[in-house]
Amino acid sequence: MRAYDHGMLEVAAAGLLAMMGLFDLFGTTISGWLSDHFDSRKLLFWYYGLRGLSLLFLPYALTATPAMLVVFSVFYGLDWIATVPPTAKLASETFGKEKSGMIFGWIVVAHQLGASTAAYGAGVMRDWFGTYSQAFVIAGFVCFFAALMALRIRRAPAAAVQAA
Repeated sequence: MRAYDHGMLEVAAAGLLAMMGLFDLFGTTISGWLSDHFDSRKLLFWYYGLRGLSLLFLPYALTATPAMLVVFSVFYGLDWIATVPPTAKLASETFGKEKSGMIFGWIVVAHQLGASTAAYGAGVMRDWFGTYSQAFVIAGFVCFFAALMALRIRRAPAAAVQAA
């Protein structure tokens, strides 16, 4: 989001980003606790689904009152990196503890490739349309797809994980 596209001072935009980071600390910590107590696939379904909703909300928040951007920052911040604990747990459960570090590393590499492609694509769309709104909507629907795919992850049989 380009702050000046919406008449926002850089200091205000930086404050909102800092607020996201602060709420991310809470969201990721709570997600770690939840990952110890609930099915990681279901947690990922909710996290990606809620992230998708927040991204669909963002174009509205940018044109509404400043309070709506605060709501977005809190909501998105809570969900920002909350996917890491259940993803790491799934990697460990599926591939065993010995291989989980390597598998999680490859997940991070794939994420970074996808993130760089999305950032580039969003920039191209902004050049074409003069706004990031379409990119936010597409990203929201990609999150909905990811939520559904999270539910399709099969549980590894306990004997197979122990054998690995």
